[in-house]
Amino acid sequence: MKLTFYKYQGTGNDFVMIDNRDLKLSKNNTKLIEKLCDRRFGIGADGLICLEHPENAGEDFKMVYFNSDGNESSMCGNGGRCLVAFAKFMGVIQNSASFSAIDGHHEAHIQDGIVSLKMQNVAGITANDEFVFLDTGSPHHVLFAENIGGMDVKKEGSEIRYSERYGQAGTNVNFVEALGENRFAVRTYERGVEDETLSCGTGVTAVAIAASKKGLTTSDHIQLKVEGGELEVKFRRNEDGSYEDVWLIGPAEQVFKGEIVC
Repeated sequence: MKLTFYKYQGTGNDFVMIDNRDLKLSKNNTKLIEKLCDRRFGIGADGLICLEHPENAGEDFKMVYFNSDGNESSMCGNGGRCLVAFAKFMGVIQNSASFSAIDGHHEAHIQDGIVSLKMQNVAGITANDEFVFLDTGSPHHVLFAENIGGMDVKKEGSEIRYSERYGQAGTNVNFVEALGENRFAVRTYERGVEDETLSCGTGVTAVAIAASKKGLTTSDHIQLKVEGGELEVKFRRNEDGSYEDVWLIGPAEQVFKGEIVC
């Protein structure tokens, strides 16, 4: 089978994009998806995303996301932003989108290469002196520290990801350093990739909300410096400690198009 693909990246978080509206790619073929994401024997990416026909009335498309291990995964924020850019390139949308993902309904806007993606509301946050844990479409363990540039993120992140606290499901892990009142540096270990990635959209969303929850910022518009660039997160904090109107904002661009025999 010859498969046409597109490569997209959002602040260094890279994805294989497949127009799967004809269902040519079987979503049960985990070995093939893993191979396509392999950086030595395939195309190479942090994950693979299928653009499919919408299942719900009023939506433009459906997002199906797989980690690089070939398994369908929880929500990917940067992947969602890249898929919106891909949908515009394919003529599915113009400058706004309404779509479904594994965690539910999303809205998005795109202008001059910048994609703003509305994330899910966030509640049920665990916050203590050691860490913050929350779900922003994917589970995230957030640790505030100093000098994160010198950390072995793969080693320390994997220890937390596979710890008894999170069991078999595991978690993503974010190491965070304050750079200012509303600016933070973030390094993320992603489960499924099982390594540090240059950026994680649900991760920076979790970091922004965690910083607000712990009182490290009073702003509702947070700047995040990741290894692959710059992202923004905006939100509204409710009196009950939950968060609504959460938006992840940043660039998404096409890198190349190709064909692969598989």
